[in-house]
Amino acid sequence: MELIALVIAQFYGLLRPRYPWGALPVWLVAVALGLVAVLVAHHAHAAAIPPQTATPWERTVIREGRAVWGLPSPSALFGAQIQQESSWRPAAHSPYAGGLAQFTADTAQDMARWYPELGPADPYNPHWAIRALVRYDHRLYTGIARTASDCDRWAMTLSAYNGGAGWVSRDRKFCAAAGDCNVSRWWHDVARYSQRAAAAKAENRAYPEHILHRWHPPYLAAGWGGPEVCA
Repeated sequence: MELIALVIAQFYGLLRPRYPWGALPVWLVAVALGLVAVLVAHHAHAAAIPPQTATPWERTVIREGRAVWGLPSPSALFGAQIQQESSWRPAAHSPYAGGLAQFTADTAQDMARWYPELGPADPYNPHWAIRALVRYDHRLYTGIARTASDCDRWAMTLSAYNGGAGWVSRDRKFCAAAGDCNVSRWWHDVARYSQRAAAAKAENRAYPEHILHRWHPPYLAAGWGGPEVCA
């Protein structure tokens, strides 16, 4: 919306020397209003969550989630996770990971080894990436025990997906040693404690926050399915 206001201000700034605001010709007002309408429509389209690029994969996410997790499958959460990982861009690439679910080369190879039904590691194939993501989440989720709520369990699961299960285990031990920290709770407890580098910790803590509180609600509202994990 700031961009729209800036464009209007610049438009009027160009015309002001010739036309005071009250004397603008009708055709110029129409042009200005048309420009605003186009910008508003573009802004709304760009901000839509889930984006249109997610729609072709919705059924795949739901089907694969149910195949691994049963019913109800947290399909909306998987959609939110892919939103965070790649914004539904199958060719997305970072220095260490790639594809729709942003698997590192090592983790992709591990997935192919742990789950032969996936076939060879192929993280840039959207079908492979979705099938691997729901399985990896399930593996991590079942490895997280003794949490205060499912919200805490999912936060730790997502932290493990982003930074490794070993780090979550170490963070919980670090929390326990602190004396004022509840190892069964992520928010305001385990999340405060880590011996990771500052940048790595900041990224890791933002990861479950964005997925569970920013992206998950609109995917649920769009009907992707699954429980409301963090009320």
